[in-house]
Amino acid sequence: MDDLASRQLAGGVLDREDARAVLNTPDDEVFGLVVAAGRLRRAYFGDRVKVNYLVNLKSGLCPEDCTYCSQRLGSSAQILKYSWLSAEETVKQATAGIEGGASRVCLVASGRGPSDRDVDRVAGVVEAVKTAHSGVEVCACLGILKDGQAERLRDAGVDAYNHNLNTSESRYSEICTTHDYEDRVATVEKAKEAGLSPCSGLIVGMGESDDELIDAIFALRDLDSDSIPVNFLMPFDGTPLAGTWELTPLRSLRILALARLACPEKEIRMAGGREMHLRSLQPLALQVANSLFLGDYLTSEGQAAKADLDMIADAGFKILGADESPHRTDVAVRARGAGTAVAPNA
Repeated sequence: MDDLASRQLAGGVLDREDARAVLNTPDDEVFGLVVAAGRLRRAYFGDRVKVNYLVNLKSGLCPEDCTYCSQRLGSSAQILKYSWLSAEETVKQATAGIEGGASRVCLVASGRGPSDRDVDRVAGVVEAVKTAHSGVEVCACLGILKDGQAERLRDAGVDAYNHNLNTSESRYSEICTTHDYEDRVATVEKAKEAGLSPCSGLIVGMGESDDELIDAIFALRDLDSDSIPVNFLMPFDGTPLAGTWELTPLRSLRILALARLACPEKEIRMAGGREMHLRSLQPLALQVANSLFLGDYLTSEGQAAKADLDMIADAGFKILGADESPHRTDVAVRARGAGTAVAPNA
């Protein structure tokens, strides 16, 4: 695997045979795989860890039927359900994450996608967050975008847009029937065309085969996503995937290593479910991933924020400062390339 890392550092591209070998690394060689992937992580991101913080603007009551989601149509999962947070409450929650070290705040709302009125509402929230914290990045995650909405978000000061592919194109219809894989790809492309930094990842542990997992990661590579969140399925009671437990800590490490080796220069984020699936190997995973969410997720509790911060420090890493983020430059370059102006706070 060290040879594979050397090839990547020399400009090589991971192929399907290499990817299968990564996923089938014997248990007693996984540490070597982590070392190899860690060479790429250190080459591109040094000793920095990017800390992100989620604010759930609107929870539950989603009309989509994504089988993994506790907010889905027909879900009986016991979660909080509420309409839009006020700008004041959003700033209060964002401040808690920023004071904990977050350089990016992710504003998320359930639903198929925003109405134009919703986009205007989020624009006001973004303005309030950036007025309170001028250096912070804001990533919006509002679902499937209509024409012109990405540009409106960009003009409001949004830096990035998240819309995960979640799984492979061939498997997508087994995970969701109320929208298509192509809808997700189109939304990421809209964000890119508007000059927003694309954030798109996947959910693993949903019954996908190795080849389907490789397809999903290679699709993210082709999509040129700047940030790739790797979520590990949390099998919520009340959803169709309740009771689906197929990941082990070593399998989870292999998947993160594959994402790093396939996309060496991209931000790889160990995201939802890392606590329950990586368990005691989370610090080792930081040798591969360079980003994480601080504290809780959308509808589930995460690790205590202090434990996250202690884990980062104990592993010998430092938290990335807001002024160090590469995505600010990326956003400016994309916006100029699209012939658009960058908002003052972008």
